[in-house]
Amino acid sequence: MSLDHKLLAILVCPICKGELIYNREAKELVCRADRLAFPVKDDIPVMLSDEARPLSEEERERYQ
Repeated sequence: MSLDHKLLAILVCPICKGELIYNREAKELVCRADRLAFPVKDDIPVMLSDEARPLSEEERERYQ
């Protein structure tokens, strides 16, 4: 099972309210502006800044 497309269309970054990109392989929602990845656990996005991880340099380049 994967995230619902309708849910993905309305989700935004909880910090900057910017667009999120869903990385299916990593099961994360990525905010390019804040350079953070929010985990998706059991098909539920965890949109807490404390749970987000910073993107690596390589990931930052990939998501530019």
